[in-house]
Amino acid sequence: MITTTIQHRELAAEPLLRVNGLKKYYSAANQAGFRQSVVKAVDGVSFDLREGETYGLVGESGCGKSTLGKSLLRLTEPTDGEAFYQGVDLFKQPRKAFQTYRRELQMVFQDPFSSLNPRQIIGQALEEALAIHRIGTPKERTLHAMEMLHTVGLQMEHYYRLPHELSGGQRQRIGLARALILNPRIVICDEPVSALDVIIQSQIINLMRRLQAELKLTYLFIAHDIAVVRHISDRIGIMYLGKLVEEADTDSLFANPLHPYTQVLLSAVPVPDPAARRQRIILEGDLPSPLDPPSGCAFHTRCPYAMDRCRTETPVQREASEGHFAACHLI
Repeated sequence: MITTTIQHRELAAEPLLRVNGLKKYYSAANQAGFRQSVVKAVDGVSFDLREGETYGLVGESGCGKSTLGKSLLRLTEPTDGEAFYQGVDLFKQPRKAFQTYRRELQMVFQDPFSSLNPRQIIGQALEEALAIHRIGTPKERTLHAMEMLHTVGLQMEHYYRLPHELSGGQRQRIGLARALILNPRIVICDEPVSALDVIIQSQIINLMRRLQAELKLTYLFIAHDIAVVRHISDRIGIMYLGKLVEEADTDSLFANPLHPYTQVLLSAVPVPDPAARRQRIILEGDLPSPLDPPSGCAFHTRCPYAMDRCRTETPVQREASEGHFAACHLI
């Protein structure tokens, strides 16, 4: 059996991962191909990830949440910012040196089918990470891959199957197994259940919670469905057009949403009670283009409470109560 154990610390006040001012900008030409524009996919996001917790990151499509997750693992290189893991800024590490940290920071992708080699059996896909990091002998890698299949609720027979021979839920379990086979401390989950039906979603979420308790994992859980995020997260951050507009522990956020955008998201969550009524807040207009974002507060073009100040002055994040932050002039 392969030993890939990493010594996990007890939950401490010092965050396991501290992100400061993360930015990811892209250059884009106009239709004529001349003037260069800048797309601020992630624009100065800061947050802490504490050991053993699940931090949910929520926002509509195009807000930059997936780009943020990929930037943390340097699957796409960040433009600016810091990411301190155990006192080391991951963004300043040379590529070769950063390779050693990949064992401790892994990712579960939104579409496991596109992230798997269609001509590679599942067992080989799982063993590939072990081979890259030169862990164990070929026989030990095979045994460890089979053990990991059992850990995520699959059978030994799945070791020999190709990705197209599996269901969507089974492929997502493979994606989870591939992320966990190196025994990481942090797992970034990019929309891991968005393509699954409700029953399979529940199974995957419950599996993730069980594995988190057993393996002492820390999750950054990225999703657009705030109801799913509520089920698994200890704290939640709300993103809008590349910025973090609100952050709080899950109970506080749902009990007292401060930012108008958060209030809109919560008003859209179905209530499982036919007699209960919730006032829907309907937004007008579409998400502004990142190529030409609004001045001042990026949300003012859709906000029902927008003031003149919102159109000219960008709000800074303020702490309204202990651990509850929001970037809004109404605070």
